[in-house]
Amino acid sequence: MTTPSLPDLTLTQMLRAHAQERPDALALRQKDFGIWQAYSWRDYYNRARHFGLGLRAMGLEEGGHVAIISENRVEWVIAQMGIGMVRGICVGVYPTSPWNEVAYVLEHSDASIVVCEDQEQTDKVLEAWPQLPQLKHTIAIDMKGLRYYPEPPAAFEDIEARGREYEKDHPGLVDELLDGQRMDDTALMIYTSGSTGRPKGAMISWGNLHAAAPGLIELLQADDRGSSLSYLPLCHVAEQAVTNIAPVYAGSSVSFGESLRTVQEDLREIAPTFFLGVPRIWEKLHSAIYIKVQETGRFRRALFDWAIRACSPMATKSRAQWSLKEKGLYSLSYWLVFRALQNFIGLRRCTIAMTGAAPISTGILEFFRTIGVPLLEVYGQTESTGVATAQPVDDVKLGTVGVAIAGVEVKLGDQNEIIMRGGSMFKGYYKSDAATASTLKDGWLHTGDVGEWRNGQLKIVDRLKDIMITAGGKNLSPTEIENTIKASPYIKECIVIGEARKYVSALIQIDFDTVAKWAEQQRIAYTTFRSLTEQQRVNELIQAEVSRGNDQLPQVAQIKRFHLLTKELDHDDDEVTATMKVRRSNIYEKYTDVIESLYV
Repeated sequence: MTTPSLPDLTLTQMLRAHAQERPDALALRQKDFGIWQAYSWRDYYNRARHFGLGLRAMGLEEGGHVAIISENRVEWVIAQMGIGMVRGICVGVYPTSPWNEVAYVLEHSDASIVVCEDQEQTDKVLEAWPQLPQLKHTIAIDMKGLRYYPEPPAAFEDIEARGREYEKDHPGLVDELLDGQRMDDTALMIYTSGSTGRPKGAMISWGNLHAAAPGLIELLQADDRGSSLSYLPLCHVAEQAVTNIAPVYAGSSVSFGESLRTVQEDLREIAPTFFLGVPRIWEKLHSAIYIKVQETGRFRRALFDWAIRACSPMATKSRAQWSLKEKGLYSLSYWLVFRALQNFIGLRRCTIAMTGAAPISTGILEFFRTIGVPLLEVYGQTESTGVATAQPVDDVKLGTVGVAIAGVEVKLGDQNEIIMRGGSMFKGYYKSDAATASTLKDGWLHTGDVGEWRNGQLKIVDRLKDIMITAGGKNLSPTEIENTIKASPYIKECIVIGEARKYVSALIQIDFDTVAKWAEQQRIAYTTFRSLTEQQRVNELIQAEVSRGNDQLPQVAQIKRFHLLTKELDHDDDEVTATMKVRRSNIYEKYTDVIESLYV
């Protein structure tokens, strides 16, 4: 597929165009109480228009900020598009954030209206209300438990109804506002994960979204027959790319499942043509397959092991380069093993699958490519409006993030820092000129990531600030070590320690599901996460997995000692961000005594 030439329309103008040109085609689906509800492009546009006009009737001015705190659902994108249609700016807030983080984003972004999914999210806003002088109105999508509050929020559906009434007196207002929309107007504010400090509000323009679309559509091979499942947080740029940017410009459909807990079931029902997963999703799918295989008989396990061994050499080869013997081997493996596994995870129709937002173990990526899921690693940032580089479909080099997509230029700067430029680079940080100036220099976005070129493709070494120097003066990448260890289905998280130390150690969090399944098979009794980690045989299991990972690492990078965490890392405990990125400094501080004991 060649890079598409897109009409010179903003995202919201493109939505209007679909509603006019193909009004009855499928745009969105949402699963409610087990039943999929369908929405056409006409439905999508009309609801967004009326919601936007409802906000206008509430007093939203052009350039006003409206926040959304909700898991993914049809109302999220309807609200976002409606905000854009009346020239407002949408601000996403992670629904997993505790009230104090919600308060920070709402206060910093100067949001005047907030759309909450339900009572849980509304209560967070009410808790923070005294700190939010700019906030004037709350709107709730699900009013259950809220109608009898002393000052209940407005119902989402009532805002739409108010917009329909407002339109009678202002019939051409939306068209007038849309026609005057400019590419350099701010469309979104996306807050960074804040793994090393306070989150920053990245301002993304309509032009940034438009510039990001051609390369993304080419990568996804997206067209009006395509489909995707929306489940990662929409306040993250990665999900914006596959729920809004590519589908609206390409005309493909988007489905919203019932919840994050039903992703695998929803995938099986939707069978999307393209799919994005962060590494943790791929690790969970890998673990689910592993558990499923362990539950089968000895013959099926042996068949699975044979198929993986036989086909793994073809994982990174273009199918056009397969020999006749390799084609035969894969065909036999597909019908005996892989087809069932693809159906089990719901990705049999998937023509492109992506992993991004954080580095992934090459072992995980190779596994999925071996079973026939065309998984590619992509790289980008909030500030680059998502994907900037991607592995070529027919030239995957494990351990790299590929080459720049259409419209993006990438090179290495001082200290091998990855820098990039193109129309998708963001406008700047809200209320932070100093941070903007240090990130955008002479038209180049300075990513803060260290890279190197490997056979013409980009390899991410680590974050510039995370590179460790051992007591012996060796430079190490903690991310590379951690991802090697996390290839094990028994290990969920690995935090490496080594800065100014005589050897490398690690804090390890087990994958509870897979280790629990293993423990049951070994007849090991346990009651809680803690009691499972404290079993001597579990420690021996993890030691074997660490040793297996160490075999793939140079001696100086090998983990000499480790400690098993007795609890899962938690966002509420400030150990990980809303996107599950480890807050290293917080972990190091919290587990100081444990870390020191590894060097006694």
